[in-house]
Amino acid sequence: MARYGFFRRPQRKVCLFCKEKIVADYKDVDLLRKFITEQGKMLPRRATGNCARHQRTLAISIKRAREIGLLPYVAK
Repeated sequence: MARYGFFRRPQRKVCLFCKEKIVADYKDVDLLRKFITEQGKMLPRRATGNCARHQRTLAISIKRAREIGLLPYVAK
């Protein structure tokens, strides 16, 4: 029998940095590219599934990589 009004929440995403025990580093451009859009914007926590602690370190790493020219500020 079908239930009407039943909504199943999607499974909560797990923080990649906690799971893999890795550190966000500004020199690891391939890892940082996973967390920015095609336009160059940083993805929010709800989209990436990162915990608050690692999202803050990720944001700092992305900003540092942009500052020294490893990542673009905007798409071309």
